Amino acid sequence: MGLYHRTILPGAMDSTCRKESIMQQRMKVIPHAYGTVLEVGIGSGLNLPFYSKEHVKHLTAIDPSEENWNKNTVDIQRLPFDFEFIKASGESIPVDNNSCDSVVITYTLCTIPDFRKALSEIGRVLKNGGKLLFCEHGKAPQRAVRICQNLVNPFWKGVAGGCNLNRDIPLIIEENGFRIVQLEAMYIHGWKPGGYNYWGEAEIY
Repeated sequence: MGLYHRTILPGAMDSTCRKESIMQQRMKVIPHAYGTVLEVGIGSGLNLPFYSKEHVKHLTAIDPSEENWNKNTVDIQRLPFDFEFIKASGESIPVDNNSCDSVVITYTLCTIPDFRKALSEIGRVLKNGGKLLFCEHGKAPQRAVRICQNLVNPFWKGVAGGCNLNRDIPLIIEENGFRIVQLEAMYIHGWKPGGYNYWGEAEIY
């Protein structure tokens, strides 16, 4: 890993992910997590303040980047539920089968190299009847924006830590073992090629 990815990229991505429009999206999804929760790709912990103290019993959070996690500003000792951070990737989740009531992914599927394996792992750790809660950016509905996404994506992926602008998030979820039971989508404020958001809930087939 080069100097850029170790020192510059984590700060740049954290700053982007703290934008008000993105934080508002997080607030639409995170309060629905319940029970024993797994968050895949916690980054610097931006979702932590939005978890419900009444509904969450334990939160396990994974991320492959300790550089990102070290930017966390939340006092973990004061969280109203049990918490554990593990350095790990979504493609290999160190959690037992059928052990999670809900799994959270926010702005994560855009970056995971093998998203099929990651969704398989998420399906493995979810209990029967458990929920996958997601909020992601991806493929836009307008042709002109999609053309821009496709043209820019190779460069963007290189400078943004593997983030893809043009992944079809609902299709990816539904082609990899899940049924979407609630879905909303819209552009959030900012650059359109990176601003089309999908969020909702899915369950295992």
